[in-house]
Amino acid sequence: MPDAEYQIIVAGLGAMGSAALYHLARRGVGVLGLDRYEPPHALGSSHGRSRIIREAYYEHPLYVPLVQRASRLWEELERESGATLLLRTGGLMIGPPASGLVAGARRSANTHRLRYEMLDSAELGRRFPAFRPAPGDIGLLEPGAGVLDPERCVGTHLARARVHGASLRFDEPVLGWQGTADGVIVTTTLGRYRAGRLILAAGPWMRRELTRMELPLVVERQCTIWFQPLANEGDFHPRRFPVFIWEWSPGRHVYGFPDLGDGVKVAVHHEGAETSPEAVAREVTEEDERKVRSLIRRLLPDADGKRLDGAVCLYTDTPDANFIIDRHPGDGRVVLASPCSGHGFKFSSAVGEILADLATDIPPALDLTPFALGRFTA
Repeated sequence: MPDAEYQIIVAGLGAMGSAALYHLARRGVGVLGLDRYEPPHALGSSHGRSRIIREAYYEHPLYVPLVQRASRLWEELERESGATLLLRTGGLMIGPPASGLVAGARRSANTHRLRYEMLDSAELGRRFPAFRPAPGDIGLLEPGAGVLDPERCVGTHLARARVHGASLRFDEPVLGWQGTADGVIVTTTLGRYRAGRLILAAGPWMRRELTRMELPLVVERQCTIWFQPLANEGDFHPRRFPVFIWEWSPGRHVYGFPDLGDGVKVAVHHEGAETSPEAVAREVTEEDERKVRSLIRRLLPDADGKRLDGAVCLYTDTPDANFIIDRHPGDGRVVLASPCSGHGFKFSSAVGEILADLATDIPPALDLTPFALGRFTA
C-alpha cells in the first residue's frame, strides 16, 4: 500500500514545480512536492543568482501575455512574502536592425504596445558607456526589464507553499509512476504515494523512465561567469547598466547583467555541449572563460577583469525552443511541464499557476496550443 495519499503530487521543485506547488497549496489543495535534491540547489536549471525578465520578447509575441502575467505574480509573491525577488534595471536588445534579436523584440513590442526606445550606435554608447557597439548596431531599450533572483524565487515559492499546507520531501528521487483506477501511484527511492493527479516538472530529468514516453529533448551545458570590472566600475552599476542580450553575429547571442555586488555576469546563450545531469562537467574551465572573455574584450572591454566566479547549469531544449505544457497523452491525470530551452525561468510564476489550473481542471486563461505535445507527433 502507498505510504500516504494526496490530491496532487508535484515531482521536481525547481522553477516550475515550486511555483505549481505554491499555487496549489494556496488554493487549499492537499499537495506533496518531491525533489531528488534539496532545492534551491545548483544541480539543475534554477540557479546562478540572476535571471533576465523582459517583455519585448524577440522569440515570439505569443510569450508577451505570459511574461506580463508572470511579472504581476512575482510582484504579488514579493508582497505576500516580504522577500525582494525582482530588480528593474531596464533591458537592452543589441544588434543590427535586421537581426532576429532586435527585429523580433521590436515586433513583440509593437504587437503588444509595449513601451520601448530605439537607440542608434552613438546614442547607445553615450547613454551606456560600458557597451562598445559596432557602427551598424542599434539597441532596443525596454525600461521594465530586469533581474530575478532564481534561488530566492524558488526558495520563496517553497516556503510559502509550506505555510499554506504543502508537504515537501527532499533528497527523494522519483523512480516512476503508475496509473490506477482512481489516480496515480508515485514510487520514490524511499516510498510510494497515491494522488489523484501528478505534475512532472523535472527539467533535465524528464526522460523516458520518468515520463513513460519519448520526448525530443536535448540537455545542454550552459556556463556563466562573473568578472570584476577592469575600469570604470560605476558604469556597471544597475542604474547605468541594464540587463542585455547582444546578437554579435547572425544567430549568436551573448547576454549579461549589471554588477549586483559580485561582479558582471556574462554568458553565451546556447552553443553548449550536449550532456546529461549525471555526466555534465560542472567546473568552469579555462576554455569556457576564454570563449566568454573574447566577447567581453570586443563588446564590454571595461569588464575584462579578474574572473570572480563561474557556474554551470543545464538547458533542456525542445526542437523548436518552445515549452512543453500539456497533459500526458497516455494518462490525462498526469501533466508534463517545461522543458524551457534556456529561456523559461522568468515565466515560472505564471507557468506554476497554469499547471495548478490543469491539475485541477480549470481552463487556463492563456492559449497553450504552442506548447502542446502534439506538435512533435503531428
